[in-house]
Amino acid sequence: MDTTLTFKAAALSLLALPAFAADDVTLQLKWVTQAQFAGYYVALENGYYSDADLNVTIKPGGPDIAPTQVLAGGGADVTVEWMPAALAAREKGLPMVNIAQPFKSSGMMLTCRKDAGVATTDDFAGKTLGVWFFGNEFPFLSWMSQLGVPTDGSDAGVEVLKQGFNVDPILNGQAACISTMTYNEYWQVIDAGLTPDDLVTFKYEDQGVATLEDGLYVLEENLEDPAFADKMTRFVAASMQGWKWAEANPAEAAAIVLEYDETGAQTEAHQVRMMGEIAKLTAGSNGALEPADYERTVASLLAGGSDPVITKAPEGAWTHVITDAALN
Repeated sequence: MDTTLTFKAAALSLLALPAFAADDVTLQLKWVTQAQFAGYYVALENGYYSDADLNVTIKPGGPDIAPTQVLAGGGADVTVEWMPAALAAREKGLPMVNIAQPFKSSGMMLTCRKDAGVATTDDFAGKTLGVWFFGNEFPFLSWMSQLGVPTDGSDAGVEVLKQGFNVDPILNGQAACISTMTYNEYWQVIDAGLTPDDLVTFKYEDQGVATLEDGLYVLEENLEDPAFADKMTRFVAASMQGWKWAEANPAEAAAIVLEYDETGAQTEAHQVRMMGEIAKLTAGSNGALEPADYERTVASLLAGGSDPVITKAPEGAWTHVITDAALN
């Protein structure tokens, strides 16, 4: 199936709609402006949203911004979030629903220094491991539980370092391992002077505990409004057109991202490299959530022993209603 042509056709069909005032959509990102979100910036810059009669505002995230909280507080119509955080929030009473899944694969890794004595997962015991929080800790906790490794700092377990959004702990010896993404922090470690030969990486995909990342989520109650559902259908169609363009044009997509980076903190080389890695994660997705990927994520989160991330299989946590309409 040629997804590029499909989304072009969807976008063109939207052009035939009567000319009304554009509908406002606010998108909350999971992190700062970077190539991780290139598809949305491409859709904005290339006019795919305006062609779909949408006025889209993209709100960058940051270390103190939890997308689930922004969505709950009405600060966004739709948010980019990892499924573990969304399902945990749903179990706690926030009815988040996955309406699209642009990312097919996980980019999450644990990156460790060999000279810290880590070669296999058997070497984790007694080590300090850096972990992101604000919902990002759930895949890690599920993995440790499946390994039977306590996270209480005991001799038989690991000391969990609440990792900031930098790689300093592995550079200064504060942690033997840190959380990294294949497209971002791993390369920051390399750029800081360590070499791949100095490191051992554990990809969550390879460990069988990978969970879905960077899906699009809305509140369940909002989907009951036909006008909102129509708006999200147009948003997803235009966004996926942006993602497939970004996959095919990684350098140009990175340049677009840089135009929207108001902080000026990103470099062209890093963003081009990041976009190349991101394209590997979005490849194979037409935007529709694969039920098997969802079931794998749920199984991983339930396999938490006495302290699982979620305690029961969710109901109604995803829908194909929006992508079915967007794709057709």
